[in-house]
Amino acid sequence: MEGYLINDTANLSNEAIIDELMQNYGEDVLKLVMQYVHNNSVAEDLTQEIFVKCYRALPSFSYDSSIKTWLWRIAINHSKDYLKSWYAKNVEAKDGVLFVQVESSVSVEQEVIQKQEDNELVNAVMALPIKYREVIYLCYYEEQSMKEMADVLQINENTVKTRLRKGKQLLKKRLECEEHG
Repeated sequence: MEGYLINDTANLSNEAIIDELMQNYGEDVLKLVMQYVHNNSVAEDLTQEIFVKCYRALPSFSYDSSIKTWLWRIAINHSKDYLKSWYAKNVEAKDGVLFVQVESSVSVEQEVIQKQEDNELVNAVMALPIKYREVIYLCYYEEQSMKEMADVLQINENTVKTRLRKGKQLLKKRLECEEHG
C-alpha cells in the first residue's frame, strides 16, 4: 500500500490517501495511542484527531520516510502532547482497556490462564516509563526494526537499542517480582 500511495499520489486525492491510511492503519494507530492514554474513548478521539492532522499535513509530506513512519510519528507526538495537556492531567480517568484479545480454540482453562498471563504482561508493560514502553510496543506489537523505531521516535538507533534493553530488564524484574510476590 505504501508503494501505491507514494508512486501514485498524483492520481489520488488527499481524501483518497487518508481513506486508505485509515483503512490500513486505523486499528494500529488506535492501539498505539492506547499505549499512551490507557483510555479507549480518549484513544478513539485522539485517533480521529491524528487522521485530521495527517489530512491537513499531507500536502507537506516530503516522502523522506515511509508514509507509515510519518503517520506513527504524528500519532506518537499527538499522544504525548495530549498527555502533557491540562485536560489529561486534571480531568481524564483511566478506563483500563489495554489490548484487544484475539479469540482462539483452546480449552476454557487454558484460555483463562493465558488471559491472566496476558493481563500480567500488559500491566507490567504499562507500568514501565513511557520511553521504555514505547520501544517495547513498537518492537513487539508493531514488529518494527530498530531503524523504523528510530525514525518514528526521532532518536538515534543506539538510543532505541539502549531503551529496549533497559525496558526488557525492567519488565523482567517486574514480572519476577509479581511471580515471587
